[in-house]
Amino acid sequence: MLPLKEKDKPIVQKLLSAGCCARCVLRFCCVSAQAAYRQPQQDTLKELQAFISDEKDNKSKDSTAAESTEGNSNDAAVSEPPSKRVKLEPSGTDAPSEEAAAGPAAAAGPAAAAAAVKLEDGEPCVCVVCLGILQDLCGPTPAVKIAEKVKAEKYEFDTLVLSVSLPAQLCVREHSCWLHVKKEMREKSMAVDKDDIIQVKEAFKWVMQGLVAKELGGVAVVTRSPFEVAVGFTHPETDADCHFLASTCADCFKPTKNKQSVFTRMAVVKALEKIADAKFLKHYASPPAQPTSSCSPQDVQCLHASVFVAGRYNKFCRSLPQTPWVIDGERRMESSVEELIAAPLLSSFRADEFNFSSSGREDVDVRTLGNGRPFAMELLNPHRSRLSRVEMKQLQETINKSSDKIRVRDLQIVSREAMSRMKEGEEEKTKTYTALVWTQKPIQSEDIAFIDDIKDLTLDQKTPLRVLHRRALAVRQRVVHSMNTRFLDSHHFYLGLKTQAGTYIKEFVHGDFGRTKPNLCVLLKTDTDILELDVESVDVDWPPSIQE
Repeated sequence: MLPLKEKDKPIVQKLLSAGCCARCVLRFCCVSAQAAYRQPQQDTLKELQAFISDEKDNKSKDSTAAESTEGNSNDAAVSEPPSKRVKLEPSGTDAPSEEAAAGPAAAAGPAAAAAAVKLEDGEPCVCVVCLGILQDLCGPTPAVKIAEKVKAEKYEFDTLVLSVSLPAQLCVREHSCWLHVKKEMREKSMAVDKDDIIQVKEAFKWVMQGLVAKELGGVAVVTRSPFEVAVGFTHPETDADCHFLASTCADCFKPTKNKQSVFTRMAVVKALEKIADAKFLKHYASPPAQPTSSCSPQDVQCLHASVFVAGRYNKFCRSLPQTPWVIDGERRMESSVEELIAAPLLSSFRADEFNFSSSGREDVDVRTLGNGRPFAMELLNPHRSRLSRVEMKQLQETINKSSDKIRVRDLQIVSREAMSRMKEGEEEKTKTYTALVWTQKPIQSEDIAFIDDIKDLTLDQKTPLRVLHRRALAVRQRVVHSMNTRFLDSHHFYLGLKTQAGTYIKEFVHGDFGRTKPNLCVLLKTDTDILELDVESVDVDWPPSIQE
């Protein structure tokens, strides 16, 4: 039995007469029992018709005597054409008899029977509110199609969330139908707010979640899951149904570059909140007009939440950029650090794309030695989301064997929240470098010895000329915490530096035409230049080290 009360009868009658399907009638009666939506819609329609038949029978008896005294001309006026006789559309193998279908339908009235029924000529009657979504688009057959699409994509998942995208005009039609029954509800002292109506999305999910889960072997369909199965619907009359809102609430609809239509669901909802009832009814029929077609289902879209893989990398090549080096559409280097790491990761996780990030970056001609530079890779829409520790170690070995230009360590899956720890260390932590320096003036070891005693030297670094095309012009203060020197010959020595992260080492050495103050040229009182630079350590304690 449907959880309906006596005061619901006029509402049910009004909704059925308006052309609402059985499930939409339940929605407007605020029925929240999910089981009521899961039973076949034809069974629900029969119960609704039986629910209101007593009242109709009583009214019919009261009017019989009066009708019998009227002339034949009146009989002809109220009789229905034979072509409009109705019968229920079978929902399964056992089709109800025409007599069984016609009895309740006749009691409820010809317009009521139009909901979720077929005319004798075979043309379906589409619900005036949900446009068929809670009718033929909601049941075992659509569930099989959804499950087949998910299986074909070959994702690995334990749970899934079912999301639904609906045409914007459903909001307009629901508002129209709400106004149609609003007065009746008020007269019956039914304290019902429009927000109390069960949403089409919710009713659809209540019906489909269990069916889809069954087709997928009993996988749990939950409210939150990293794996999303998106079901969408469109309707050819969306713009036509919503067009009047563009003139009555013009400020709610603003053209956007990426949207095919200005009538987005959010914009329509906003307009409906602003428009007065009288103004709405002036431009739009209440109840809504019978649609000429039902909604069309779109391709099922599967999407898995990103997986984040972190580690540290070493770069041993002085002709390898960290990211692809493309200038004016032309590629300058055949590969990059991120590509060498990403290719095996994309293959193992079967991901569509990736985003690469790291704790700072080195120039193309700079090596990264020591324990390496922390990095993280966001793998977008991975079809596989979990690898064991052994599999991650094998993946690390695969990357390291693929090229002698890089090496990775501590490869592991991390959470999205853990990613922030890598970025936190970019400015606060320290980095250690070794630079091979050339001096114009001949030097002896004692000429550079004083550099070893310099501590916490503050630099004012104007944005270097070499990066001015991609970084804002500014003066940044950075600290060189300590330095040490190793004499090579009269024009060369090694300079070791421990600096604040973000310090431009090359500019400190050659001065960048005075844009870095002080600089090594000033300290040594001769022109200096940098020939080679190595990053010896990046002091960010992330990700956690893994014992080999």
